[in-house]
Amino acid sequence: MQAGALWTREIRRFFRQRSRVTGAVLQPLVFWLLLGAGLGASFRPSGMPAEVGYSQYFYPGVIVLVLLFTAIFATISTVEDRHAGFLQGVLAAPISRSTIVFGQALGGTTLALMQGLVFLILAPLAGIRLDFGAIVMTAVMMAVIAFALTSIGLIIAWRIESTQGFHAIMNLILIPIWMLSGAFFPIAGAPGWLQWTMRINPLSYAMGALRQALYLAAPGAAGAAIAPMGVSIVIAIAFAAGAFVLAARTARHAPAI
Repeated sequence: MQAGALWTREIRRFFRQRSRVTGAVLQPLVFWLLLGAGLGASFRPSGMPAEVGYSQYFYPGVIVLVLLFTAIFATISTVEDRHAGFLQGVLAAPISRSTIVFGQALGGTTLALMQGLVFLILAPLAGIRLDFGAIVMTAVMMAVIAFALTSIGLIIAWRIESTQGFHAIMNLILIPIWMLSGAFFPIAGAPGWLQWTMRINPLSYAMGALRQALYLAAPGAAGAAIAPMGVSIVIAIAFAAGAFVLAARTARHAPAI
């Protein structure tokens, strides 16, 4: 019940701040259009079929970028709530901090999933043919990734007291994790040391599962995966669960002011 109230609050606040919608959706869209057009003629993703261009390869990475930006915008509200006094009021209520974190994570995940699904409509423009199974599996993986990224944002937000510091730390952590997930370039073409870095990155497996889900209607176009889809899904779920547990633990040990 309490988590549902916090979830509802996050949704309502989102629709009152239209700039968040613009920033979370249009910025990744611009990245996709500019980088896809600029690198499409000179960069051929390693390990991908010959008919798959860079714009098509980069499309799943942009979906995750939409989820990432939404996670940043959603979790920064924790820092703002601390300054406004709302967080102190919630902490004074007879509910556990884990419940508070769960409500916040659900709110951020819902917002990210909504925006990700809007961007998913553009898949045919990237040359990706979707069927019902691909849409369902892609939505599931988007929810798992969004929950993981939102939980990471909450880990930082419960520790940081300024919005400037929050943005700096989030960009320092999330952008490299995203770039080393196979979103920007495939693991097959990376140097050996970088391949190992990408293999220990849990988001790489979530990205791999998302990419394979998008291509359920044409599995051959997904290219070489970092791991089988089942293994990638299990690792992605474990990543999301671990991030939430760490966020809840951080909240329990964080001061109320």
